[in-house]
Amino acid sequence: MSTQSFNDRFLRACRRQPVDRTPVWFMRQAGRSQPEYRQLRERYSLLEICQLPELCAEVTLLPVRQLGVDAAILFADIMLPLGPMGVHFRLQGGLGPVVEAPIRRSPDIERLRPLEPEEDLPFVLEAIRLLRGELKVPLIGFAGAPFTLASYLIEGGPSRTFTQTKAFMYQEPALWHRLLEKLAAAIVQFLKAQAQAGAQALQVFDSWVGCLGPADYRAYVLPHMRRLFSELQDVDIPIIHFGVGTGGLLELMQEAGGDVLGIDWRVRLDQVWQRLDYRTALQGNLDPATLLGPWELVERQALKILAQAGGRPGHIFNLGHGVFPQTSPEHLQRLVELVHERSPEFISGFSSQEEAAP
Repeated sequence: MSTQSFNDRFLRACRRQPVDRTPVWFMRQAGRSQPEYRQLRERYSLLEICQLPELCAEVTLLPVRQLGVDAAILFADIMLPLGPMGVHFRLQGGLGPVVEAPIRRSPDIERLRPLEPEEDLPFVLEAIRLLRGELKVPLIGFAGAPFTLASYLIEGGPSRTFTQTKAFMYQEPALWHRLLEKLAAAIVQFLKAQAQAGAQALQVFDSWVGCLGPADYRAYVLPHMRRLFSELQDVDIPIIHFGVGTGGLLELMQEAGGDVLGIDWRVRLDQVWQRLDYRTALQGNLDPATLLGPWELVERQALKILAQAGGRPGHIFNLGHGVFPQTSPEHLQRLVELVHERSPEFISGFSSQEEAAP
């Protein structure tokens, strides 16, 4: 085990505390873009890797060792809790989760069993315990949000339009709320179990809620997200609330809860912070496709984001969504180095402004 001291830069930024440099990690930093992971996938399926704690821990550790990021995120999938709840699904390469029997009526919802994480997902919790013995950076656990999980259950798989999800929501509001209640209860139990096993931060992925307008979010999603975050208050670790295409929902997401809001590249970080009265830490928000371009472009865009953050406490550098499979590991490593090397300039500039203020 390394003798280096524990790096709490990420945790401090989550709490909007001063840091020496901006922490950086990447969604999907472990997995598809790594040659070592692709070699493992020749022998194991994604679900098999998740279900083998030693292998899961090794995949989770790879980007920490290779890239020098300030946090690790558990290698897992947001669909994992649904299996023990009675949902039959497969993870289809190039497509994503495919649900065998999509939800259509009340009995489909009532058949969903309560989740008992210690009994149902012991391999996830064991991987967390193994990782805590190895890591010198914080470990992030995670789960999917009720809306995003519901969209897979209703659509039967990924969707661009979410028409079946919205039709169910509008036509069967009582069943919709019953479904989200059951999903929220399961997610709370799963996240609490991850925290008890040793996760030092949690991320709630509401990846597809950006398909809703503010009025629908308030009516059909916000009550369940409020409940979720309220019931997680006693875990006493930072929680990140993340969505894609949510530029019109950010005030409502802040109202729902979470210590950190994850934002994508469709909004300016400085403008979002102003909209939110600087009361929430922000994570983001480089377009992951930028990493497919030349390094000069990556550097220019990353420095723009650091300039928009302006050195204010509470910024975590990340992508606006996950790393693409074809991303160059060298670009990722250079980006980590760039953020670490250049962010102190902005941090010291912000500190000087504070000192100069009357």
